[in-house]
Amino acid sequence: MASHIVGYPRMGPKRELKFALESFWDGKSSAEDLQKVAADLRSSIWKQMADASIKYIPSNTFAYYDQVLDTTAMLGAVPPRYGWKGGEIGHDVYFSMARGNASVPAMEMTKWFDTNYHYIVPELGPDVKFSYASHKAVSEYKEAKALGVNTVPVLVGPVSYLLLSKPAKGVDKNFSLLSLLGKILPVYKEVISELKAAGASWIQFDEPTLVMDLDSHKLQAFTEAYSQLESSLSGLNVLIETYFADIPAEAYKVLTSLKGVTGFGFDLVRGTKTLDLIKGAFPKGKYLFAGVVDGRNIWANDLAASLSTLNALEGIVGKDKLVVSTSCSLLHTAVDLVNETKLDKEIKSWLAFAAQKVVEVNMLAKALAGQKDEAFFSANATAQASRKTSPRVINQAVQKAAAALKGSDHRRATNVSARLDAQQKKLNLPILPTTTIGSFPQTVELRRVRREYKAKKISEDEYVKAIKEEINKVVKLQEELDIDVLVHGEPERNDMVEYFGEQLSGFAFTVNGWVQSYGSRCVKPPIIYGDVSRPKPMTVFWSSMAQSMTARPMKGMLTGPVTILNWSFVRNDQPRFETCYQIALAIKDEVEDLEKAGINVIQIDEAALREGLPLRKSEQAFYLEWAVHSFRITNCGVKDTTQIHTHMCYSHFNDIIHSIIDMDADVITIENSRSDEKLLSVFREGVKYGAGIGPGVYDIHSPRIPSTEEIADRVNKMLAVLEKNILWVNPDCGLKTRKYTEVKPALKNMVAAAKVLRTQLASTK
Repeated sequence: MASHIVGYPRMGPKRELKFALESFWDGKSSAEDLQKVAADLRSSIWKQMADASIKYIPSNTFAYYDQVLDTTAMLGAVPPRYGWKGGEIGHDVYFSMARGNASVPAMEMTKWFDTNYHYIVPELGPDVKFSYASHKAVSEYKEAKALGVNTVPVLVGPVSYLLLSKPAKGVDKNFSLLSLLGKILPVYKEVISELKAAGASWIQFDEPTLVMDLDSHKLQAFTEAYSQLESSLSGLNVLIETYFADIPAEAYKVLTSLKGVTGFGFDLVRGTKTLDLIKGAFPKGKYLFAGVVDGRNIWANDLAASLSTLNALEGIVGKDKLVVSTSCSLLHTAVDLVNETKLDKEIKSWLAFAAQKVVEVNMLAKALAGQKDEAFFSANATAQASRKTSPRVINQAVQKAAAALKGSDHRRATNVSARLDAQQKKLNLPILPTTTIGSFPQTVELRRVRREYKAKKISEDEYVKAIKEEINKVVKLQEELDIDVLVHGEPERNDMVEYFGEQLSGFAFTVNGWVQSYGSRCVKPPIIYGDVSRPKPMTVFWSSMAQSMTARPMKGMLTGPVTILNWSFVRNDQPRFETCYQIALAIKDEVEDLEKAGINVIQIDEAALREGLPLRKSEQAFYLEWAVHSFRITNCGVKDTTQIHTHMCYSHFNDIIHSIIDMDADVITIENSRSDEKLLSVFREGVKYGAGIGPGVYDIHSPRIPSTEEIADRVNKMLAVLEKNILWVNPDCGLKTRKYTEVKPALKNMVAAAKVLRTQLASTK
């Protein structure tokens, strides 16, 4: 019985690739050093899968930055600004596209479907000359073969590649990207013929866009592409892999009738309805790659349940045509549980990281072939049972409180304009009030203090003293700059989700559970394993300390429930919205305690609200309804005079603007400086927005210091579409990653711009 892995994490069990990349970018190591680390990682991954008896082992899923960028390099689709003159694309051009260089900006980066991974968006137009410019897929296949491993080379499929691209600057926005299909297929044909010559017997095309709501014109492109590739593919087995959601019935029909395709891969974890389509009709003689092991979460597979699904599928497609697979690439999960020496033993028994999932896939394949490892299955059943009944998972009081939320929609008693009047009487802010988003630079010294306190090298008193000094410094700086609403700078926080998770019950943390977010950046999501509650106040001590240092309003800073949910590994034994409501109740307790402690402005960040939006339109309204409801739960009990802020990171807001208004926050700040026009067009088109709004006036993701004139000009553009009495002036995100040498002058110019405009507005009255 055969087994297959869709893809595997590239960073390494201890982020070896991250450190090698950053050392290379800093000029501290050579390209050869970097390539050596990469080759070692690849060979250990292939060997690990071969040792686990995986039959279909992927190659070319390793990338120095991103698999879509690899495809752009393969197709020679380098934007002209990088000055590429042809020939094989090397590290310099590749990394310039990903990260920019001294003279030109990077290509745009966006979320890969609804994951927290980002890909580099191809920039295409009618004039792009495609050519075969990176032989990586072939050289990696040969590299594995030389190690005695016959792999399945993986390519981003041609149609998904085009659908995930955008028209380049200066190209008409309505340019049809699919019109380029005929131009990129010749390059795909060259790659295929080289792979064939090198001895490949299978090839995998990832076409995840098939799970989206595609119109018939887009679906037609799949039929066209694979008909054109059919003769090149003859003599090869071809797998088309889909993932992240159910495949719509229409797309399923198109996919299963494609020419020259041997097998089809489906995500049967997030795509449970796809099972009905397979049971209804599956093409005779074709392979089914059944994605029953979850590639996006860290829970051990329920092997007994998966086996019964596989047995049912075997009856439909036949014994020799069923392949056990992961639901998607394991890129989205942590690498290896072996490196978690501090995790509680019981919780650890409930988990499986990428390395363990490879073993699960093999164990299921063996069981199907009649060689069931009884001891392995029995240990799995024991762990599944312990997770269902463990007292640390279930908290009756929390379950009851969350269940009671369903009847009401939890709104504040008065409408936003009445609240803003009451808040203005109390806060007495000038027109165009200035503030920042929350965090101030995290210096090396500050990180050292937190690290030493965690390692018990300094006492709690020493720690509190150091943090207090830092807060005092940040408060004084903001007063000198004459900012209106202050923040304490968050010096005590490591990460906006981890910091809260560590203080809530129901959360567990890893030491090496890193997952790639983009390039060399990794995140370490907390694990929500049980009912969530707040044993004691989390931020009140620091916020009230900061407020005592100034007469100006001090913002309390919290992470919202939807963001905590979307940036964690979430329990899979209850619907996500139930977990979100539990987190919302915990944050509500914190909000009310901050208010009691005299904090009159409280910011509840929902950076990741848009990110959790389901891929299929039919599921989006329900998600937005409970996500927005969760936010309102956190602050429905506060007085009219308490001002509730929220912050959202870059997203396409235009399609969810009504949900944002429905959140009913008093003030919303939005990361917008890279896309002013896109965002402001919503208001230009007549969407009425009565709450306070602060579209970021400068980009904190760049070391550039904007001038007073530039900021004033940007605010003026906003004043053309927004009322002056609701507009706030602020940077577009937190300042944590910047240096003080950049932050001070930028904020100084920001405050100066607000003052210039106040004077102008006063004189035009």
